[in-house]
Formats: sequence, structure tokens, C-alpha cells
Amino acid sequence: MNSFLRNIALTVALALGAALASAQTDAQFTQYWAVPNYYCPAAIGDTDNIHLTLGSRLQWVGIDNAPKSFNALADMPFKVGRQRLAVGVNISQQSMGLYRSLNAAAQIAYKRKVAKGLLSIGLQVGYLNESFKGSEVFIPGDDDYHQTADDAIPTQDITGGSIDLGAGVAYRHPKFWLALAANHLNEASISLKTENSTDDLYEFKAGRTYYFMGGGNIALKNTLLEILPSVFVKTDTKYFVGEATARVRYNKFLSGGVGYRWKDALTVMIGAELKGVFLGYSFDYPLSNISKGTSGSHELWLGYNVKLNLKEVNKNKHRSIRLM
Repeated sequence: MNSFLRNIALTVALALGAALASAQTDAQFTQYWAVPNYYCPAAIGDTDNIHLTLGSRLQWVGIDNAPKSFNALADMPFKVGRQRLAVGVNISQQSMGLYRSLNAAAQIAYKRKVAKGLLSIGLQVGYLNESFKGSEVFIPGDDDYHQTADDAIPTQDITGGSIDLGAGVAYRHPKFWLALAANHLNEASISLKTENSTDDLYEFKAGRTYYFMGGGNIALKNTLLEILPSVFVKTDTKYFVGEATARVRYNKFLSGGVGYRWKDALTVMIGAELKGVFLGYSFDYPLSNISKGTSGSHELWLGYNVKLNLKEVNKNKHRSIRLM
């Protein structure tokens, strides 16, 4: 097992060194349906609430330096004349081994009633910072398989940043919701250098990534139960992630469900909603060989809604897609 973990750590270090040339920067959340605005800037201001969300994901618990994510999101609707708009903030921090990523972005969306639903078009403008603690790189040299020096792996702490853009469109109906988005539209090329250097030592490229999400709200007659199916698709045209989730909610209070991420994990989740507060937890059990070194992955989200008085802007009540 020690040999396995050492090889995992080394693989991560090598992969991160290669990632300075090209990489994805978005976290994979099991409760994607609770935070669609993390992926799609159009999925903000969909109710007459100020919506605040905090969340964290611990990936592959049991493996040292495994991926960790922390997110803070906020959004609210407002109007200019008769036009409904929304603004939001999306702050995310991720770490994996010696690699760190921080993305702070502002979101804005234009909303218009279409048929019986609400169509939204959104834009996200942020700053993406990438860093790598090269001073802590360790490559074992006591065998025939490793080289203690490799020009592709930094030996000093390096960092860099760039403007990062995203866009999306979403549609919310009382019975279903859909969202399409493209993040890292400008495919930011980030030059990483040491604190006192003016020379570009390495380069990180944030690859353009496309998302599709959707879900439904099926009320069972003569019961307090609702069935809430949803799907999630992520791709950069070379790499694909697909996920399907089925949840059941009782009396708009307690919910639970299961999910499957294609060739990656089985998931279970529970949640509760009460007086504007949402608490959700999920657990992933990996289906790949990584399961030999980890007990699984954990994810926790806490959300809070504060009611706004928009009156004529939204006379019809709708369910928030975050809580479906």
C-alpha cells in the first residue's frame, strides 16, 4: 500500500507538471443540481431571493494530498425598469498535491419570460490564478524507474494569473430546468513564474469546457412526494463526464437519492430544507482502481435564502432549481 500511495503522489506531481501546459480547472460536484450557477452564469437570480451558498468537497479521502475544493457563491435578482436581471459572485479554490487554483468571478444575467418559464442568458468575468509549490517536489531516486531531476517539473514555487471568461443560457419551467454553458471561453494562457523573476518559466492553459445540465420535478398525486431526476454532462471535446441522478423529496423538506457517474463512481446523497436553509451531503464510492487507496469522497453544501420583494417582477412562484 505504501508503494501504491507513493506512486500516486509521484503521478500527481508529474501530472501537475504536465498540467502547466494544458489543464481543466473546474471541480466535479456530485450535487451539481444544487449549484448550477457554479457551472452556468445564467443560472442565477431564478427566484425572488438573495441566495448564499458555501460548499466543500474532499476527494479520495485516505490518500495524502488528494483533491480538495471550497466554494462560495451568491446571487440575487433585480430589475431595471421592467427588465429583470441578476448578478452573482462565484469564488472557488481547489488544491491537489502541490497545485493550487483560485477563481474569483462576477456574473450577470438577463432574464425574460418565455412560454410558461424563464429564459436566462448569462456572462461570467473572472480572474484565474494558478500556482505550484515546486519547492516541495520530491522524486524518489532509490530505484530504476525515477529520475531525481526533470526539467518538466518546477523546483521553485511559481504562480500566475489571467482574465477568465464564461457564458451560458438557462431555462426554468415549473416542471423542469435546463442549462448550457461554456467556461474558459478565452482559453486563458497563464505564464507562471517565481515571485522575483520576470521570465516565464512554465505555462498553464485553461481548456475551454462545455456543460449541459437538466432536471425535472415530478409530483406524485395524492402524496407529499416528488421525484427529482437530473443529468449532468461535461466535456472539452476530448474528455467526457456523464452523470445521472435520481432523488426523492418529501414535503419539500427531506430529500435523498442515488447517482451514477460514468465509469467513475456511485453516489448517494441526502438533504434537508427548512425556513430558507438548505443542507446537503453526498458520498461517492469510486469504481476505478483508486478504490484500493481510498474510502471515497465527501461533499457538503449549506445554502441560505433571503426573500426579496420584487412584486410585479415575478408574480408567479416557482421552485428554485438549486433545491429541486
